[in-house]
Amino acid sequence: MSDNQHSLSPAVVRLPRYTKTEQNEILGDGDDPFGVAAAGLTWLPKEEHFGIRHGDRLVAHAGLLRLPVAIGDIRTEVVGVGGVAVAPDVQGQGLARLVVTAALDHARTMGPQHALLFCRPPLVPLYQRLGWHQLDQDVLVEQPGTRLVTMPLRTMVTPLHNKAHWPSEPVRLFSLPM
Repeated sequence: MSDNQHSLSPAVVRLPRYTKTEQNEILGDGDDPFGVAAAGLTWLPKEEHFGIRHGDRLVAHAGLLRLPVAIGDIRTEVVGVGGVAVAPDVQGQGLARLVVTAALDHARTMGPQHALLFCRPPLVPLYQRLGWHQLDQDVLVEQPGTRLVTMPLRTMVTPLHNKAHWPSEPVRLFSLPM
């Protein structure tokens, strides 16, 4: 048996808070830890946080936030998923799957039918393996100064309930992105 078959999956815990210090624990304290600074966007903090600790160190995180959205003419809400991070030295061990799955399990209790996230193009295959689907249409998001901008990152959705269907309509987030 390999070592992996002997080890138990690390536990995902709900975090009481997620601060810049905790983010730095995972990603270091660089200027652009998520690689999205070039997009020039202002982001919302998440309200619900899930993490994985290795010893005393936080090594993975995913955050959630309910957001108002319009899909075509229908106004509804989605659960925004953001701040997904896995420390570089423990990547490739399935921690992203664990922390995102735990966050989505909680998201199913929050009411909305879908979760939505924005990611850099190289991360699309990871999220597709986790059951997310990339939207083909542009997504408008708010930015400071009442500006509406087209999200430059890839937008992905996943249903939170079995019968949830995402229509092929224009999407507008009535907030800053998460």
